Amino acid sequence: MINIKENYKQAVPALKERFGYKNIMAVPKIEKVVVNTGLGKMIMGTTSGEQKKIFESVLGDLSIICGQKVVLTKAKKSIAGFKTRTGIPIGAKVTLRGYKMNDFLNRVINIALPRSRDFQGINPKSFDNQGSLTIPIKEHIIFPEISPERTKIVFGFEITVVTTAKSKEEGLELIKLLGFPIKK
Repeated sequence: MINIKENYKQAVPALKERFGYKNIMAVPKIEKVVVNTGLGKMIMGTTSGEQKKIFESVLGDLSIICGQKVVLTKAKKSIAGFKTRTGIPIGAKVTLRGYKMNDFLNRVINIALPRSRDFQGINPKSFDNQGSLTIPIKEHIIFPEISPERTKIVFGFEITVVTTAKSKEEGLELIKLLGFPIKK
């Protein structure tokens, strides 16, 4: 069983040696985890009552998965092509830090990802140039907290692991040393 906090303590000397950091505070670490989902396709062409039920279902399930209250995100601009108006809810997000972040990442690595269909590891191309990792989840029912029988709507979301790394290579090395299953 992988533990993020314990693995980080062991990863610090290896990162310090590999990248030549002089100070322990320069070693990259995980800053926060952002979980977000878009609701646009789900609410397209539905009445306001149906939209409310969709919002409640998605927000409730995400809150259970993350262990923290989820915030609705609203459209900043009106875009005719996407049939959005300023101020209508188009997504949901939650930012996790500290203990909740570590607990969530432990559950994702040890329980959820191995349960997902055809999982062979996290693609190394999922890193951006600042060293942050984005993991797409196709179905939220891979989490054991969610009962597939009671779920009305199956939705996907993204988990973004934001690191203090300065480059893609530093972020990839940090995530590998923490025990994330990276595809070869």
